[in-house]
This record gives sequence, structure tokens and C-alpha cells, in this order.
Amino acid sequence: MSQTTPYNATGRRKTAIAHAWLTEGSGRITINRRGFEEYLPTIQLQNAVLQPFQVTNTMNKFDVNVVTKGGGIHGQVGAIRMAIARALVMVDEASRAQLREFGLLTRDSRMKERKKAGRPGARKRYQFSKR
Repeated sequence: MSQTTPYNATGRRKTAIAHAWLTEGSGRITINRRGFEEYLPTIQLQNAVLQPFQVTNTMNKFDVNVVTKGGGIHGQVGAIRMAIARALVMVDEASRAQLREFGLLTRDSRMKERKKAGRPGARKRYQFSKR
């Protein structure tokens, strides 16, 4: 077998989790067995996923297969971006400094705050009535 081993990494954002596999290829990106443009409808979301490749100057050098679940579309995009960045570090350790400079390797730890007992939401309170 002369096939190269895929580089795989995991990214997380809010409640979304993405697993990405990078193999040398022509730049084809597949997300949940669907095309890249089909899964991500807007240019902003597509550019966010492509940012790690733009930072490291590796556009159209890798084929990417992503499986993502949980969260919404924006959380999934953040998770995909982190997974791709982590996989690119596995390919070339020298790209770590570039990716770190743009904040692509830092886990965004902000999560939705849980609802508290005796309240309608996390911080909202029921209306106070004096009489």
C-alpha cells in the first residue's frame, strides 16, 4: 500500500464536536458526507473553515473529511476550524506558531450557562410583586 496515513484531530466549540481527517489531495472538503458549499451556505462560514489553510499557505494541498455533530451551524464551524488546525499541526509542527498567532488552536471555553432552580432562565428572575 502506497497510500498515506490520514492525520486526524478533534475540535470542540460550545456543544459541537468535529472530527477531521486530512489526506494529501486536491483540496476537496466533505462535511457529514455532503459537499463543503452545500453544508455551509454562506461565504463567511466557508471562509472560517478555510482560515487554517490560508494561514499556513496549504490551500488545495489536502483533502478533508469531517464528521460533526451537536450544537448549531456556527458552533460546528468553530469545531471544524479547530480540528483542521490541530491536524495541520500534526502534519507540520512548524505551523503551530502561525496557527497560535491567529488563535486557531485555543479552545473557546464559553458555554451556555445552566438554568437555575427557582428562576425562568439562567439569570432572569420572575417578576417581583410587592403587594
